[in-house]
Amino acid sequence: MLARFTIVLAATALAAAPACAEIGRVKRVYGQASVVRGATTLPATSGLPLLEKDVLTTGPDGRISIAFVDNTRFSVAPKSRISLSQFKFDETTHQGSRFDTTVERGSLAVVSGQIAHEGKDTMRVRTPTALLGVRGTRFVVDVQ
Repeated sequence: MLARFTIVLAATALAAAPACAEIGRVKRVYGQASVVRGATTLPATSGLPLLEKDVLTTGPDGRISIAFVDNTRFSVAPKSRISLSQFKFDETTHQGSRFDTTVERGSLAVVSGQIAHEGKDTMRVRTPTALLGVRGTRFVVDVQ
């Protein structure tokens, strides 16, 4: 009886846990770079899975290259802080797709993937002074 109760309790806890789906991976890292996940700071390493709400930071010599599950590519320049604010992508239906990024400081080069082609305003890049709507292109955002 106790074993059955424990299994039910564990299944209930798993169902209530927040989804932490991988949204992309770090491909390459040069110099000082990290990923802030909640209250934890992880060293950025090749192959590190990225999650929604992660914050990418680079030092004076740091660079990070990232590939997302929708085939979007990011290159984060030195002295940058980039928040992966929101990422929703259904690889099967593409419904409800959304990618919001915030460039707090530094530079970000982007090659947009499938999300940007799903509709207007599905991919947005926010800076301290502007909001960019992406509709499928390559671009660089530089925040001083």
